Amino acid sequence: MRWTKWMMRSSRMAMGAGLLIAANGAAAQLATDPQTPTAPAATEAPTEDIIVTGSRIRRDPLDQPSPVITVDENAIARTGLSSVADILQRLPASSGGLNSKFNSSGNFGNPPDGGGVGAGSAVLDLRYLGPKRTLVLVDGLRFVNGASASGIPATVDLNSIPSSMIERIEVLQSGASTQYGSDAIAGVVNIITKQNQKGFKGSAQYGQYLGDNDGKTQDYQLSYGFGSQGVHVVAGGYYTKQESVSAADRDISQFPNPGQTSCAEPIGGCSSFTPFGRFLVNGQNITLRGPVASGRPVYDPTLATGDFKAFTAADRFNFAPLNYFLTPVERFGGFVNTRAEFSEALNLRVKAVYNRRNSQNQAAFLPLGIGPDVGNGNMLDTLSVDATNPFNPFGVTLVPGQNYTGIFRRLVEAGQRTYSQQVDTMSLTGTLDGKFQMFGHNWYWDASAVIGYNDAKQLFTGNINAARLARAIGPISQCTGECVPFNFFGGVGSITPAMLGYIGFDERDRSRQKLNDYTANISGELFDLPGGPVGIAVGYEHRYQFGSFTPDPIIQAGLGADIPAQAASGKFNVDEVYGEIRLPLLRDIPGIASLELNGAVRHSNYSTFGGNTTLSGGALWKPVSDLLLRAQYAESLRAPSIGELFGAQSRFDASIDDPCTSAAGGLFQSNPTVRANCVANGVPASGSYAEPSGQLPVLTGGNSELRPETARTLLFGGVYSPSWARGGTLSALSLEVNYHDIKVDDSIASIPAQVLLSRCAQTGDALSCAAVRRAPSGIVTAINGLLLNTGGIRTKGIDATLTVRSGETGAGRFGLYVSGNYLLKYSERTPATDGFVTTDYVGTERGSPDQTYPHFKGLGTIDWSVGPVTASVTGRYIDNVDEIAAENALKSRLYGDVQLQFRPAWLDSKLALTFGVNNVFDKDPPACFSCSLNNFDPTTYDIPGRFGYLRLSYGL
Repeated sequence: MRWTKWMMRSSRMAMGAGLLIAANGAAAQLATDPQTPTAPAATEAPTEDIIVTGSRIRRDPLDQPSPVITVDENAIARTGLSSVADILQRLPASSGGLNSKFNSSGNFGNPPDGGGVGAGSAVLDLRYLGPKRTLVLVDGLRFVNGASASGIPATVDLNSIPSSMIERIEVLQSGASTQYGSDAIAGVVNIITKQNQKGFKGSAQYGQYLGDNDGKTQDYQLSYGFGSQGVHVVAGGYYTKQESVSAADRDISQFPNPGQTSCAEPIGGCSSFTPFGRFLVNGQNITLRGPVASGRPVYDPTLATGDFKAFTAADRFNFAPLNYFLTPVERFGGFVNTRAEFSEALNLRVKAVYNRRNSQNQAAFLPLGIGPDVGNGNMLDTLSVDATNPFNPFGVTLVPGQNYTGIFRRLVEAGQRTYSQQVDTMSLTGTLDGKFQMFGHNWYWDASAVIGYNDAKQLFTGNINAARLARAIGPISQCTGECVPFNFFGGVGSITPAMLGYIGFDERDRSRQKLNDYTANISGELFDLPGGPVGIAVGYEHRYQFGSFTPDPIIQAGLGADIPAQAASGKFNVDEVYGEIRLPLLRDIPGIASLELNGAVRHSNYSTFGGNTTLSGGALWKPVSDLLLRAQYAESLRAPSIGELFGAQSRFDASIDDPCTSAAGGLFQSNPTVRANCVANGVPASGSYAEPSGQLPVLTGGNSELRPETARTLLFGGVYSPSWARGGTLSALSLEVNYHDIKVDDSIASIPAQVLLSRCAQTGDALSCAAVRRAPSGIVTAINGLLLNTGGIRTKGIDATLTVRSGETGAGRFGLYVSGNYLLKYSERTPATDGFVTTDYVGTERGSPDQTYPHFKGLGTIDWSVGPVTASVTGRYIDNVDEIAAENALKSRLYGDVQLQFRPAWLDSKLALTFGVNNVFDKDPPACFSCSLNNFDPTTYDIPGRFGYLRLSYGL
């Protein structure tokens, strides 16, 4: 039944691409062919075996032991996108990852994954297993991990790799730890750089969202290759600038919840930190009637007169339109690739890479709060407001936990918070390689050294020094010299520049990552079997990695008003040896055109946890020359990263719902079991705790006792590429189907905060309830999100790809590419008091952290070329999902992209003018209540609006 649904969805997606052609072809409108992954050409046999991603043994690329999708330089250029991550995240096997649609900067804190915020960076997540379980290589070698001065990530930032140096990208969709080591659980992204280019290539592109005139993007790329007498050099550079899209300029993000029009609505979501202030004083919950710009407000305990009134939901602050929908990013960099061929036995390759990223995130005005109910987790929770403070209207000293529990103020006078990142990435690679004869066969050797460095700095404008604030609201006799008394109580306009100048500071954070990687490999053929020569590869790798995060000294002292953080650093080294073998058993007999077995083993010895050995094995069988069947078993390893092991404690403000609230959406009043469990967890039995949904603090941090993750992958598949379709009416026809089953044990994660809250409230699970800390008022002050080996992950799915290309016809050449992924299973197993609890996520939207798990995702492209004109149209389909934390369905989406290109023959077809529109039908993303920001899931859906672009290119 599921397979039938998959085929029906594939047909709808292909028909959608066809309908787009029909709708736009007559009007000669523009088409795009985004990221059409290509397979090696089937029309000619390769002249020489090569290294393919997924194996260290040279082989015919048409007989790949594992499924690999290739995205070449032309396919990248045809997307109209300026980020490689944006292109790869559209693949059906991809489940998203960080990109410039994330505005989750330091105001959200450090998420509970051990990697920091990653603001401005971009990563790829395969199989929904998380970016840290997808290994990124450059020319088959490791690349330094990225950082954004807010933690120590375990992933490569794809925005740190100059796009001008990319020749193609190979995406291996299978576990490959035996070949490449740690992290290759979900798959491998291998970025192949330009090494053989001759002459000049360049492009200039401008794009923007057409109806809104924002998100303006400039992209300039150039590269040049030359050489003689055995020396070849390819060098290039690029510059990309993407301007922002404001949440205020999109309908979906006007309020914290979809469809919301007022903070007074029962759904909540708006903030307690308001420009007029919220004061939990003398058992009252009050705010100002209006601003008192000068002097001291008048407090009447009865609230019948004076400047104060009861605080209501309508007084809350709408922060939503003050965020970015698309963050601004500026990137530039360059590369040099040099190859010197001394002889067949000795070659030297040197590659140097530099990249700069300037990016920014933006948040609403700083929420400044003091008192235990605020839950800062630092000195601010303990501050008193002295009776002698000239602005204190209550006539007595306000002591936390005695006569007040919280004061909340939105510092609109200080302007919006901005988090600006400057990230430099450098990499130098040297390789010696050669070829020699042994046992009557060719043998190949190589030795490489990679030195990588990532240095990130972040400037946060608008933070507050808690020690200075304590002095400014303390006894007036102690506020002398440069000290300026601070006014918490006067509302908008009452905080003067002099006050801000005393208590405010610019926060400066920094993070660094280093990589030293040394490898040596030898491969060749031993002897012949009936099916061909036996191939082997053996090698050694030594890797050293270092990472550090250094917050501003004021933050380390616990004196900031934003997210608390401590310095962290760590390092590890690993020595690894591996061996791989290929056994071609039979060939060219009835029923067996070819039959091959293969296997690999890798042993790793880590300084952090010791030794580990992984194994893999597989079989390739061609019953006839046109049909390849494969089966593979692979064990994988992921060592705990530096951030996961050594990350200091911090906080993450997650968008989750508390079942214990008496506000709308809570279960305290309607469910006796929930009420009893919540009271046992510290919620007042009176039901006075009535905070609406919003952000709750999650305590995050590393764990030096973590064990490595292990995984097992089963893969079965086949490729049908008939010889009768290679010439004549068709020039190529290929159908590939693969089934995967991945099981991860000892997965490193925190138990999701929403799971802990819900499990405590609904079942009274002691382990979950112990992780939730509350103030006497019932407000959640912390949820334990520290990392541990939680349990496991299990995912199963089917990938299918169809490629059809016509020969030359009177109407030109035509092509069809359809790729889809059907998710059969994705579940996570987390510990509870009694054993483990398994949660199935297929067909759902997880919410914070944002992630959809649609049953089906598909991509279909039809292209047409005749003479100097090329046109293409692409449909991208995402199945419907249901939110876990809200009764809301995110309906399916079919996006359409179109593109038209003209190459004048009188310029030898080297010059091209391209125009395209992405999201041509202006589809909005489905609304999401539990997603972190802007009411949509940025891992899966496009920003609202049509994006048009124009490009002039040469040599591409």
